[in-house]
Amino acid sequence: MKQIIAMILCVGLFSACSNRSEKGDPNVAFYYWKTIFKLTENEKKVLTENNVGKIYIRYFDIGLTGKEAVPVSPINFAEKPDAYKVVPVIYIKNQVMLEPTVDLRKLAENVNAYIGKVNAKYGIAWDEIQVDCDWTLKSKDRYLKFVEYLKAVSAKRLSATIRLHQVKYYGKTGIPNVDKGVLMYYNMGSIAPDNRNSIYDREVAQSYIKSLKKFPLALDVALPIYSWGIHIRNHRVIKVISKIDVVALENDPHFKRTDGMYFTVVESVIRGGNYFKEGDQLKMETIAKDDLENMADDLQDNVANRPDEIIFYDLDDFNIAPYNKEQKFFKKVAAWF
Repeated sequence: MKQIIAMILCVGLFSACSNRSEKGDPNVAFYYWKTIFKLTENEKKVLTENNVGKIYIRYFDIGLTGKEAVPVSPINFAEKPDAYKVVPVIYIKNQVMLEPTVDLRKLAENVNAYIGKVNAKYGIAWDEIQVDCDWTLKSKDRYLKFVEYLKAVSAKRLSATIRLHQVKYYGKTGIPNVDKGVLMYYNMGSIAPDNRNSIYDREVAQSYIKSLKKFPLALDVALPIYSWGIHIRNHRVIKVISKIDVVALENDPHFKRTDGMYFTVVESVIRGGNYFKEGDQLKMETIAKDDLENMADDLQDNVANRPDEIIFYDLDDFNIAPYNKEQKFFKKVAAWF
């Protein structure tokens, strides 16, 4: 009997592995979050090395001027992304959805027309639009209605970013009528002087992800590769500073690593246009290879279906530099799922 059970288990395991390999590893994609599209040689190398065929490009934000919804910081293309499939991403500030005087149907028409105008200017083909909005219970009804209007007017495939709390409480927060969602597996906490990493906190994440199997929308996954420093003075956050080189801090006599992610300013100094006063702290929040491996491990144990795509946020020389030592690194991360 034990031999029969062992054989059944082996067959089952082999079958599961076969199904996993038949689908293949998830594709690697990147977000591009700058206002001018121009790839550096290092960025091109990473895209080629990891067989990237698609880039999610932030086209513009939508904010409010008075009570009017307007495009903010639109993209300009210094070069055409001919080698890649482009997905325009529109970030909508929640305050836009909270403003009752904004005509949602007209906003959807304007968004679609603006994307069409940009793509016509640069000769870019597209068949998908992604909407990025951290909607709330108060803005839910209007946001979901806006998505319906955009889907109808664009006649394109539509995707939407989904936060962890929107997965766990989807019965209350609602689910946008899109073709797929992208789980944003980052920005998990408040920016604070405490010792938690607001970009990724495994303990926080694990309190949400058991809900993934019940979530009724197909999800791809977005993972963080960015970092930042939180400038703290007198136990209060002054500002968040992006693109701070930890190695440079360690070699700078004005800073001293005091505990894990914390550096203390031992002598007042100006660095990168920022004034650091003696006694200030800089809390460095980064994402290590081990963090990405933990994310993949936890997610593959909890997702209903293996994602088709792993999207890294975001493509930038500074962000990819820590991972450049290992060839095809991002492809390997995707294969962990």
